Amino acid sequence: MADQKTAVVTGAQKGIGAAIAEALIDQQINIVMNYLDEDNLVSALAEKASKNGVKAKIVQADISHQDQARLLIDAADEFGGVDYLVGNAAVYPRVSLLDMREQDWDQVLSVNLKGSFFMLQAAARKMIVKGAGGSILLLSSGAAVKGAINGAHYSASKSGLFGLAKSAALEFASHNIRTNIIAPGLVDTDQPRGEFSDQDMNWLWQSLPLAGKTLGSDIADLALFLLSDKARRITGQIIHVNGGGLMP
Repeated sequence: MADQKTAVVTGAQKGIGAAIAEALIDQQINIVMNYLDEDNLVSALAEKASKNGVKAKIVQADISHQDQARLLIDAADEFGGVDYLVGNAAVYPRVSLLDMREQDWDQVLSVNLKGSFFMLQAAARKMIVKGAGGSILLLSSGAAVKGAINGAHYSASKSGLFGLAKSAALEFASHNIRTNIIAPGLVDTDQPRGEFSDQDMNWLWQSLPLAGKTLGSDIADLALFLLSDKARRITGQIIHVNGGGLMP
């Protein structure tokens, strides 16, 4: 990636978001890292960035509020403006479809889908004014394709990202702004441990065609490629990373 680029990463406080943020720092990309309620890891990553000569800022924000999403994108102005957006922030409270309340549905759709829209829109507006193109990457899920027990709201929110990304790819192409999606399967993070034991997860990983554990760094490697100019002819695509467990 070119020098002096700046990325904004939502949900960088742990898991896949933290892995992508660290990979960007390793590539000397200036970064704004968003967190909601835990700043330990993003603070450590900001310290690492400083030691490596990379400009970094951490910003607490709830992206389901449009004003906070805009402020998060505005924070990148200090480093020359946003060039890359990684929309990773999401929530996944497990609840059965029949027991799901309106507030359960609204919480998940507000963060995962509406929040992603707010971030994408705010970033694209800045990129268009800057006039240097850009790359937007949204994190979806295999659940968007196959559904999820105790996760109808999550599945709906993540499949909604498909339409959002494809529409953005069409509308922003003339500005050389690309929009793509990574849809991970089971990744070794805290999130799936709300549903599976370590034993269950290991069994699932070993049952895949490409048997083995999927790490946050595996997602980060693909993210770096899709954000970079090496993927300059790729937009509007949904790329699944799941060891062959889902081949839509």
